[in-house]
Amino acid sequence: MDKMGVDEVIAMFESVAEIFAQKKDELCEMDAAMGDGDLGLTMNKGYGELPQLLRDNSAEGDIGKMLAKGGMKMSSVVPSTMGTLMSSGIMGAGKALKGKTELEPADLITFYRAFADGLAKRGKTQLGDRTILDALDAGANAAAEVDPSEGFKAIAAAAVEGAKQGVEATKDMLPKYGKAAVFSAKAKGIADQGAVAGCYLDTGILNYFESQE
Repeated sequence: MDKMGVDEVIAMFESVAEIFAQKKDELCEMDAAMGDGDLGLTMNKGYGELPQLLRDNSAEGDIGKMLAKGGMKMSSVVPSTMGTLMSSGIMGAGKALKGKTELEPADLITFYRAFADGLAKRGKTQLGDRTILDALDAGANAAAEVDPSEGFKAIAAAAVEGAKQGVEATKDMLPKYGKAAVFSAKAKGIADQGAVAGCYLDTGILNYFESQE
């Protein structure tokens, strides 16, 4: 695969939906120890509905517009803090890819960076705050190190490895937001559940490209 059209982008997010359906209970259990316990439900519902939201906004063939509009609709499907962050990431990527009717490997690098930046801007969070951003930013940085000529899969694989490193780094961070901050003493040595979810997002994307071989 050297290019992606609207249908391929939607299929990529169907792969993301699949992994969150599989990991729903695991993420809820992790979140119950440090937060509200609904992280898995949020990710499963939001990404479960996103492919159809993208289809509903794909008529123009503009991948960027499709992502921006789909992300906006997603925010009403999962109106929680994490849901808002995820939809902001999708919208940020859509803005960066506006006008694209096909994506090349370099555009996937743009997607990762714009997603992380869109999330960070909306959440007003910074690296080291022990959030999903720590995984997604590390994934975006790793993806950017890959020569686009190596193709989509190589870029996606690098993003996953980077995100894994970002998850590992959160074990030495203390949470600063929400209920997790109340239980910060228990956080030492345990990966942030949001960062784990971010790594699964990148893994779902990689799974799609691997399935195309």
